[in-house]
Amino acid sequence: MFGLFRDWRRRRWLARARIPAADWRATVARLPLLAGLSPAELERLRDLATLFLRDKALEPAGGLALTPDMGPLIAAQSCLPILNLGLDYYRGWRSIILYPEGFLAHHEYTDATGLVHSVHRPLIGEAWERGPVILSWADIVATLDEAGLNVVIHEMAHKLDMLTGEVNGLPPLHRDMAIADWSRAFTAAYQSLCRAVDRGRPTALDPYAADSPGEFFAVISETFFETPAVVAASYPEVYRQLRAFYRQDPLARLPASGRLPAASDPPGPTPGCG
Repeated sequence: MFGLFRDWRRRRWLARARIPAADWRATVARLPLLAGLSPAELERLRDLATLFLRDKALEPAGGLALTPDMGPLIAAQSCLPILNLGLDYYRGWRSIILYPEGFLAHHEYTDATGLVHSVHRPLIGEAWERGPVILSWADIVATLDEAGLNVVIHEMAHKLDMLTGEVNGLPPLHRDMAIADWSRAFTAAYQSLCRAVDRGRPTALDPYAADSPGEFFAVISETFFETPAVVAASYPEVYRQLRAFYRQDPLARLPASGRLPAASDPPGPTPGCG
C-alpha cells in the first residue's frame, strides 16, 4: 500500500514540476557523458533528476548565488549512476551544499597515542556519512568538457559506498553478484595502482585513487561513466563488476560521442575530493 502511495506521489510531482523540456535540452547539451543514451533513457533520467531536486535541497554557501541551470546540471550528473538503480540508493541524506569554488574542509582525527589533531585541507567535493554532499560549482563547470573527471559522480559514488556503513569501496551489491568476485577484482586493481604510484609510473587513473579503497571506488566510478575505455582497457575485471553493479555499459554507448581519450593517456592530478 505504501509503495502505491509513493508511486502516486511521484507521478503527481512529475506531472506538475518536471524539469521543463527546454531546460532539460540545455542540460543534456552541456553533458557529453550523456551521449549515447536513448531518448527513453534520457526521459527516465529527466524524471529521476526532477525527483532528486524535490528530495535534496540545494544550499548555496560562500556567497554563491544560485542560478536556474545549477539544479538540473547537478541532478542529471547525480542521477546517471542510479539510472537503473533508483532514487532509494540516495536515501538517508537531504542536501547539497554548493560553494562557488574549492573550499577548506576541517577534520579532526586521533592518532595512536590518543592525541587529537585538527587539520584543514582544500577540497573540491566532499560527502558526509548521513550528511550533505559538498561541491565546488567552479570545478563542476571546469570539468564539463574535460573527459575523465566528474566531481559530482565522484561524491555520489561515495554516497553509494556509504550505504554499507564503511567507506571501503564495497557498495551494496545485487543478489546476482558475488562479494568474492568484487573484492578480488578491486583488490588486484587497487594494489596495482598503488605500486605504480609508489614507483612514480604513469597511471590510467588519477593517482588520488591510490589514497584508499574508498577513493579508488569513487575515482574509478567517475572514470567508468566519463571515459569507460580507460577502465575497460586497464582494469577489465573491475569494468565488468561496475557494469554489473550500475547495470549500465557506458562503453557500448559512448564510442560515437568522441568521449573516448586513448586509454594510455594518463590523467593529470586533480584537487582532492572527499
